[in-house]
Amino acid sequence: VQLQASGGGLVQAGGSLRLSCAASKRTFSNNAVGWFRQAPEKEREFVATISWNSDRTYYSDSVKDRFTISRDSGKVYLQMDSLKPEDTAVYYCAAARGPLATSTSGMYRYWGQGTLVTVSS
Repeated sequence: VQLQASGGGLVQAGGSLRLSCAASKRTFSNNAVGWFRQAPEKEREFVATISWNSDRTYYSDSVKDRFTISRDSGKVYLQMDSLKPEDTAVYYCAAARGPLATSTSGMYRYWGQGTLVTVSS
C-alpha cells in the first residue's frame, strides 16, 4: 500500500493549509489514520489521529484547537489553521494496523513519503 500525502507548501504565520492523504492501491476505510511530523534535527512526533469511522479524534497538545483531522470518500485531511513557525516540518500520513485511533507510531503499518510545510514568521 502506498500512501500519498499532499498539500504542503509555504505559508505565513497565521495562515492555513489543508493536507490530504490518499492510498494508491487500496483504501484504508477500516483503519485508523494518523498524521505525524518531523522538523529538522528533531524526532518524528504525533500530530493527530482519526478512527476508522471518525467517531474518535485525538490531537497533540501543540496543535489542539488549531488543526482538524477528518476523513471522507477514502481520503484523510488535516486542516491546519493559525499556523506558527514551529509547525514547520515534513508531515506524514500513516494507516494504522487496526480501526482505533492511536498516537503510538508503532501501531501504524503504512506510511506515506511526506509533504513539506514551511511557515514563515
